[in-house]
Amino acid sequence: MKLFLTLCIFISMTEFSYAQDWANIERYKNGNALLEEPKQGENRVVFMGNSITEGWINARPGFFANKTFVNRGIGGQTTPQMLVRFRQDVIGLKPKIVIILAGVNDIAGNTGRSTLEMIMDNIISMAELAKANDIKVILSSVLPAFDFSWRPGLEPSTKIIALNKMIKEYADENEIVYLDYFTAMVDERNGLKDEYTYDGVHPNEAGYKAMEPLALEAIAKALTEN
Repeated sequence: MKLFLTLCIFISMTEFSYAQDWANIERYKNGNALLEEPKQGENRVVFMGNSITEGWINARPGFFANKTFVNRGIGGQTTPQMLVRFRQDVIGLKPKIVIILAGVNDIAGNTGRSTLEMIMDNIISMAELAKANDIKVILSSVLPAFDFSWRPGLEPSTKIIALNKMIKEYADENEIVYLDYFTAMVDERNGLKDEYTYDGVHPNEAGYKAMEPLALEAIAKALTEN
């Protein structure tokens, strides 16, 4: 009985904590406070995203070391959660550029059902917030995925292709750099190439190595554009 009550209390406290910080703003609160103001001429870049972004710094820490890159990925997050924490984790850090990689968890339904239009609305809102604060925007394609291990059977590949088309069209219409990971990493099933992943969704070290020159190219392009 005591074990059951303890378990119930733990579950209730976990649910309360999630409800109070749904967007996980606390995750980077201390790190943001410790981050110094950008130095004059510093081209700070914030990588905003989900577990694909978060896992990058773990798999390839050297990519972020001794650079002005700031990783603000949180595993499992959807675009509405990122939008809620965008001011704290992006605008407040005063970067020159933000790279937004988002949408796959919305397609998986991590925080409820989302249409592609709803996903796109949140991505557009983040882009508009950044531009209103003189931050250059890079919009990334969603990485290919044939299926989700945690929610199998959703057939996400066609939705990802459609969302990427929407992202690219918006980027082109608004003179925003589009960062195309999808084309370089897709296989014949419209999934992620086996050599680039350990679970069909998240990149492994080789996957991040393939992404890095594409990201650097996009950053260089964004810096040269008005």
